[in-house]
Amino acid sequence: MSLPKITRGLILKKCAILSMDCLDDFEVYDQLIDAPMLANGWTTHLVSWRLKNVNWNDYDVVLIRTPWDYQDDAPAFLQVLADIEASTATLENSLDIVRWNINKKYLAELEQQNVAIVPTLWQERFDESMIDTFFSHFDSEQIVIKPCVSANADNTYWLTKTTLLACLDELKLVFADRDFMVQPFIESVINEGEFSCFYFSGTYSHTILKTPKDNDFRVQEEHGGQLKTVTPEAKLTEQAEHALTKLPEIPMYARLDFVRTGEHFSLMEAELIEPSLYFNMDEASAGKFVDAFVKRVG
Repeated sequence: MSLPKITRGLILKKCAILSMDCLDDFEVYDQLIDAPMLANGWTTHLVSWRLKNVNWNDYDVVLIRTPWDYQDDAPAFLQVLADIEASTATLENSLDIVRWNINKKYLAELEQQNVAIVPTLWQERFDESMIDTFFSHFDSEQIVIKPCVSANADNTYWLTKTTLLACLDELKLVFADRDFMVQPFIESVINEGEFSCFYFSGTYSHTILKTPKDNDFRVQEEHGGQLKTVTPEAKLTEQAEHALTKLPEIPMYARLDFVRTGEHFSLMEAELIEPSLYFNMDEASAGKFVDAFVKRVG
């Protein structure tokens, strides 16, 4: 492949795109930044976070993008990020923000700063005797249980009292040694969908609406979810930007996921580690990302 005229004769900088060993089962759109990165003097190199003996000093920047199995061994993943930060490479997003974001209890911190979140019970271990209180606490016939450290909707359960009892043994096994969260099931997830607002280095890029397939609540494409680009309501933009200002730092990229709850929107998650940024859904978004990246890291 010939180099764009703008890069000919220049010493190109190297950006490692941190990923996983195999992405065959996932929808990935990060290749859409390759051309604008190259036009700005950067080469991109896909590197699995599980690869041993990587010399991170060989890269100017390591961009965390698709390590979508990190939840299987979060301590090892964090150690890799610590190794990167100890090198001469710049890590984006930073180790500090990843550590803060990796356990969903960060939502409780945001709630204390007047960020509206979906009502949540935080549990340290699964206790069968607490089942009834989960439903009564939210005055709901349906609840969602998921680990505090998770990705891709792994080990996430949409339950009624009947279905909970039917999978009780599985729940005991899955949550035997991990903390988890309990939330009421939000009907708007299936009636309307989940909104994702994207910010690159603090600047708004685009918004998409993700809707699950019939009889499901998971909005990821891998689970049959459908996507469309939308113009966010002013109220959604206000809440997203308020949430952004309450993060410990402004990250290189942030995906803020919201659902409608009554007259307002509630934050489902602030995705700051490895969110899909859906460059395919907005033709200008890859360029916006690269512009923010170059301005941020030089």
